Amino acid sequence: MNELSERSIAFYNAVARYYDAENEYKLDDLPFYSALAADHGDPILDIGCGTGRVTLHLAAEGYRVHGLDYARAMLERAERKLRGRADLRDFATFFHGDALTFAFPERYKLILLPYNAFMHFHTVQAQRQLLTRLVSCLAPDGLIVFDLPNAAEILSTQDDDVIRLERTFVEPESGNLVIQQSVSTLNRAEQLQHITWIYDEISADGTLRRTVAPLTLRHVFPAELDLLLELCGLARLERMGNYEGAPFGEDSPNLIVLATHREEK
Repeated sequence: MNELSERSIAFYNAVARYYDAENEYKLDDLPFYSALAADHGDPILDIGCGTGRVTLHLAAEGYRVHGLDYARAMLERAERKLRGRADLRDFATFFHGDALTFAFPERYKLILLPYNAFMHFHTVQAQRQLLTRLVSCLAPDGLIVFDLPNAAEILSTQDDDVIRLERTFVEPESGNLVIQQSVSTLNRAEQLQHITWIYDEISADGTLRRTVAPLTLRHVFPAELDLLLELCGLARLERMGNYEGAPFGEDSPNLIVLATHREEK
């Protein structure tokens, strides 16, 4: 494992206790995944499943879903949720492991890389290794789904080293107020965004607990992703700019790509 991958795992282990509260309102992609599941069926693989946001949503709709993540603290929270939902135990299964080497137990009709999951693979070598692994466990008529931000929009912004207030929320287990801030820098040559997240948790007696968690993400351009797909035996079926299916354009908030096995000529 390289240094950047280790930092990603350390980041999610550090912020796992905040993750669900800070993403409580991240619901806009769930109908999109529900529609894909209705079209393609199960089994479904959720890469970078975290605390089970997408996995458990689809399991609740009756689909059999496997969630994979390398951050143990995130998976512990996912498994805790599952233990409290007896109705989902036959549908959701969580695995701890590295997607680059994990021995996937099935061939999947739908493989999801939701909410920037592909950005955690920081080199072309890692990206190709991941895609090659996913091709090996993709059903013949299966679909791989990438959900990424629009790289052009973010990489065109200027670094200003300003600490930004992201949100405030209540950490449900303690009831403490959390103020979440961030500061980021861009390495445009490598298409890397280095973000430092700052969580200030304030207890009832006024004590402040600060968690500083760095994270690195790699942005991917549309043509670059198309080439990666082709190199790994995949073909793009569709490219969209949001979860409603709008065409991708320079002002699109998202780069959403659907891919499947490439037909041999």
